Amino acid sequence: MSEHVSATLTLDAPATAVFAVLADPTTHAAIDGTGWVQRPADRAPLTQAGQLFRMDMYHADHPGGDYQVVNKVDVLDAPRAISWLTGYDEGNGPEFGGWIWRYDLAPLGPSATEVTLTYDWSAVPPNIREYIQFPPFSPDHLGNSLRHLAKLA
Repeated sequence: MSEHVSATLTLDAPATAVFAVLADPTTHAAIDGTGWVQRPADRAPLTQAGQLFRMDMYHADHPGGDYQVVNKVDVLDAPRAISWLTGYDEGNGPEFGGWIWRYDLAPLGPSATEVTLTYDWSAVPPNIREYIQFPPFSPDHLGNSLRHLAKLA
């Protein structure tokens, strides 16, 4: 059984412009297709693997609704790929749940880029799978996110 979902869309923008939008945490709420991402808690551009950045989130099924995630940049290969692990920090340092968001960019000339967004949960341990169903959203979310990205780029 596959433990990832992907969507691909061609954007009318150069890869460098698309990558710049993805590397800017202040754009992530506008890109998000679920409406869960509310605002960046960290606004610095993403510049290197290992960098942490936090997002304020909302989900009706989450206790209290509002929560914060911490993300760790896993891949930053401008302008070809960017990915991050998502987790949480309850005061003892960040812990990551094993799921990853990845954008792969393939230039199709000077003003077009094919973008593939992948959500991969293959590294999620059994104790987390007991209370979170994967993927935790409709796969349509990925296509929505890419259409939002196209508008920003």
